[in-house]
Amino acid sequence: MITTFEQLGIAPLFIERLQSRSFAAPTLIQERVIPALLGRQHCIFQSATGTGKTFAYLLPLLQNLLEDRLEHPDAKQKGPQLVICGPTFELCAQIKKETDFLLEGSPLKAVLLMGGANISRQIETLKKEKPLIVIGNMGRIIQLSRMGKVSLQQVRYLVLDEADRLVADDLLDETQQFISLLPRERQTVACSATLSDKARQRLHPFVSETAIEITVEDREVLHKHIEHWALFAEGRKKIGTLRSFLAATNPKKALVFFNINGQIGNVVSQLQFHKIAAAGLFGDMDKQARKKAMDDFRSGRVRVLVTSDLAARGLDIQDITQVIALDVPDSTDAYAHRAGRTGRSGKHGTMITIGDEVELQRLAKLEKKLGIVIYPKILYKGQVLAPAPVDPSTNEHEN
Repeated sequence: MITTFEQLGIAPLFIERLQSRSFAAPTLIQERVIPALLGRQHCIFQSATGTGKTFAYLLPLLQNLLEDRLEHPDAKQKGPQLVICGPTFELCAQIKKETDFLLEGSPLKAVLLMGGANISRQIETLKKEKPLIVIGNMGRIIQLSRMGKVSLQQVRYLVLDEADRLVADDLLDETQQFISLLPRERQTVACSATLSDKARQRLHPFVSETAIEITVEDREVLHKHIEHWALFAEGRKKIGTLRSFLAATNPKKALVFFNINGQIGNVVSQLQFHKIAAAGLFGDMDKQARKKAMDDFRSGRVRVLVTSDLAARGLDIQDITQVIALDVPDSTDAYAHRAGRTGRSGKHGTMITIGDEVELQRLAKLEKKLGIVIYPKILYKGQVLAPAPVDPSTNEHEN
């Protein structure tokens, strides 16, 4: 039985960094993925949100990179050797932060290349840092490559994070263009919390037809650490119900999902009007506004962050006590993806769905498929209560 990172073959440099955050034992997905990547295998892996996917690939690939440098100290560097791609700014910024944390005290440098940022500054940073690691979105890396500002000919390691998004219909062409710019001889890794059969089929040609697949069906957290609630509200009353629920429960941090286009700002405005510290995160925000919303939420200046499934892709925010959905997702994977934002690191969390009659019927089907129990709740005089049990005798007809 593996109980330590040393047993997985992780180098002392990285173990010391992990210990500084009190990470003593690997998660199940890390136990399975790290040896495969240290063995230079191609890999497609899936594990629930919050199970340690980022370190599952960063630790072995950074170690491989350092070993390459030791074996070939005089090799001439013409460009990055590890490229990590993700679909959103928040995800890529998070990966960059974790990479910098692991690399503290090492000679390796990483840069973040995202569309929407000042490209001239990025070009200057590339000249100055000469990074071995590039993290960013494919569109900007393609642009810089075609401008001759970054060479991709020495890429030896590629990671596709939130890979199901990168091979979705709207990003598939861009992903194909990007892959065409890379050397064929490379180690490729793709990962996500959810991977459909269609996504897997699309990924294999980009990763390798011989790539190993690792899936950790981690529903345990949904049962052990998360309580599931449902509140009834008609569509027009949902925001009012949300507001009353937040007032009744006073969460430390609540993440609210709402997938109706253009409505996130409306939800935030109504919460702010009623003196609830809230911020929004949605697709067409500029980068600075998105960063401020995330910083405010992480620091606690804002207690409620309203977002969509797409905008929240890959976010890793600690100490979320409640996840609240103002709609019901279409799949068990999507529900698990949302719920997995809370109940992390053995802590307790609550997943709350606020829905109308049709949505709650759909939720009941997800409940059955997931094998969880979703408890109905009502709001009464500023409290969240279980509904009164129905007296069977009231349904009997008097003779």
